[in-house]
Amino acid sequence: MRKGVAVSPGVAVGTAYCIHEIFVNPDTQRLEEADVASELALFEEAREKAGDELRAMAIKVASQIGDSAARIFAVHETILRDPVFSRKIRHWIVEDRLKAAAALVRLLDEYSTLLSRTGDDYLKERISDIREVVTRVSAHLTDVLKPQLNPLIGSLIVVADELLPSQAVALGDIDVRGIVTQGGSQTSHAAIVARSRGIPAVCGVEGVLRHIKTGDTVVVDGREGHVLVNPPPETASAFRKLEREFFHLKDQLAANREHPAVTADGERLELLANINSVADARAACAMGATGIGLFRTEYLYLTHASVPDEEEQVAVYRDIIDASPGHQVTIRTLDIGGDKTVPYLGHTHQEANPFLGWRSIRLSFEHPQFFTTQLRAVLRAAHHAQSRGGAVRLMFPMITTVEEMRRVRRMVHQAATQLQEAGKAFASVPIGMMLEVPAAAISIEAMLRHADFVSVGSNDLVQYLMAADRDNPKVSHLCQPLAPPVLRLLNHVIKACRKRNKPLTVCGEMAGQPRAFVLLLGMGLRSFSMSPAFIPSIKELANHVTVADAQEILRRALKRSTIRGVQRLLGEELKRLAPDLALLDIATP
Repeated sequence: MRKGVAVSPGVAVGTAYCIHEIFVNPDTQRLEEADVASELALFEEAREKAGDELRAMAIKVASQIGDSAARIFAVHETILRDPVFSRKIRHWIVEDRLKAAAALVRLLDEYSTLLSRTGDDYLKERISDIREVVTRVSAHLTDVLKPQLNPLIGSLIVVADELLPSQAVALGDIDVRGIVTQGGSQTSHAAIVARSRGIPAVCGVEGVLRHIKTGDTVVVDGREGHVLVNPPPETASAFRKLEREFFHLKDQLAANREHPAVTADGERLELLANINSVADARAACAMGATGIGLFRTEYLYLTHASVPDEEEQVAVYRDIIDASPGHQVTIRTLDIGGDKTVPYLGHTHQEANPFLGWRSIRLSFEHPQFFTTQLRAVLRAAHHAQSRGGAVRLMFPMITTVEEMRRVRRMVHQAATQLQEAGKAFASVPIGMMLEVPAAAISIEAMLRHADFVSVGSNDLVQYLMAADRDNPKVSHLCQPLAPPVLRLLNHVIKACRKRNKPLTVCGEMAGQPRAFVLLLGMGLRSFSMSPAFIPSIKELANHVTVADAQEILRRALKRSTIRGVQRLLGEELKRLAPDLALLDIATP
């Protein structure tokens, strides 16, 4: 049994599918002499395809963003075309009989070792460029995450070093029952993806890819944070029984999709959904959401090889609106950076502190033409929503200062003026801010003079407040939404918004966590946005809790001085209020 961080509740038993083995455990089996020529041909074909991609992306990015942003692709193509690069790979295929993918990993290791020893920062940064090139070529050599080529049958447990956004998108077509990663925490990307799909998951399992191979039988216990590899038959049978109970409970809860979200004493709530795609919007409808509280537009960019133009964006936003409950959608502008990067914006992993650096609204401000294209597309889509009897709200991520809110308002006005002059139909939209930075939370009264609404992004707010990287398992014990400082700050923000009568939604992952939900309800929050999979369980929990219950539990929680003390209190209260939902709770870390 391996121990990790419980990040998405439930139990799953299935067959391991290791999707990140290209950098962890490449196939080192020697080629037969008869296969050398075909392996060389495979490498050359993959190299040419990668080169064609880089050239096409450079041209499109240069035309839509500028030459400076396109230079990264020129650098990558130069590396790809370097005779030494290809000569080494060919030599290892012919002389050492390595497969092309294994030769690429050896090349990456060799360059990484060489460049890491230099005192030149510029040369050290080239490691990430080489990794990007190796990854791009490898993608044309392997069938990773291509379900039609996947030889495994039945329920799959995805095992990875880390789950990147681009990989997460690919998971949508595979029957994944569980997720296990070496890195991450309760608010890491892998955790968010798992919860959005109701998949049991455990993160932060050190060395898991050394102990699990594709084809192994794996048990994932997302309540306790346990991972079992090839358990004995009686153990596997016991967990399969728990797995059946988990799915039965989810089916039972899904039946309440038509019921209104109300507390035990009749207080109406708004349960919205966080989504990444049209498929997520349809899932939100199926789960009984009343609207979309957060559409993360960055996934549109992450799934495009280059910049999506205005017409492409308008088409996607319209599709989202058409598929969403009540055609009510809050669209967040591009939130790239931290754990989500796109090379064509000139953004790489080279920053020392990417979560504190050039990301989100800061990046958008540096690309005003690119940013305005997105604003124009949202305003045009808002007109479409109005024609359907719905509405669009526009939200900006990582707002830190009043000056930034003033600036985004000016840019929205400019985008509307451009559309008016071009004779294109558009609609005015409420302009809101994503509250993720403690500085903005502390000065919430001043921010509310410029924001029509507020959405709390608790994932980033927690990590910034607690100074703990949410993707680092070494400090995940600090990155907890139920930490007393987090609760006190949220209580302050909610009271300020209610006093000014400004709409407020919590759309971070804590909105869908049963323990946090009770406290937020006690603080006065009435609008919650969460992964679609969590809506039925939160709706059921609300039916068991009165506002007075929640206020009393909050009063007691605010007196606790430790995370463990708050967790223990909430665990006891949930068992008392809704014992049938125990399978969907996560154990105290």
